[in-house]
Amino acid sequence: MKNLIEIRWHGRGGQGAKTACLLLADAAFSSGKYVQGFPEYGPERMGAPITAYNRISDTPCAIHSSIYKPDFVVVVDETLLSCADVTAGLNPKGAVIINSALEPEDLRPYLNGWQGRIYTIDAHEVSMNALGKNFPNTPMLATAVKVSRVVDPEKFLSDMEASFRHKFASKPHVIEGNLRALAEAMRQVKSSLGVCLEEKAG
Repeated sequence: MKNLIEIRWHGRGGQGAKTACLLLADAAFSSGKYVQGFPEYGPERMGAPITAYNRISDTPCAIHSSIYKPDFVVVVDETLLSCADVTAGLNPKGAVIINSALEPEDLRPYLNGWQGRIYTIDAHEVSMNALGKNFPNTPMLATAVKVSRVVDPEKFLSDMEASFRHKFASKPHVIEGNLRALAEAMRQVKSSLGVCLEEKAG
């Protein structure tokens, strides 16, 4: 498998981690990638921990197991840091992306000795500002794309706009709100290097 990237999502039921995982698979597929996107449930109830997975590759992938050695981990709910080893098996060259208002280094003590890259985004604030409600999956999806570069961020935004305009044709406020949430998350993501990604790129 050429250029295989594996991503593991940690969230709670009702937060949209599964939806974000599947949207990322759709976006990668639209970019010509071979993709997998699937959830793994424990007790199926609101607020219960769930895990979801993406495999994205330039060639067909015959592996269909859960992901045990991800390149990236996305944590949609930071309360999971106290009850789950989210960095288990994480590639030392990879990164963990956490929905939190805290600075990345402030979260390192909760990551079981993880010494690699940490990124944070306050998905609650972004979602409330853009949508008026707490839908953390939309900002977390954009941040995962920004950090992993599994698809080109600009193409991703373009593809998502087309998808939203088709899906929410009768709800223009939903379209614009989600697009603002995606773009704002990409601008606000912070890294353990002490800079926003936009600043680093510049």
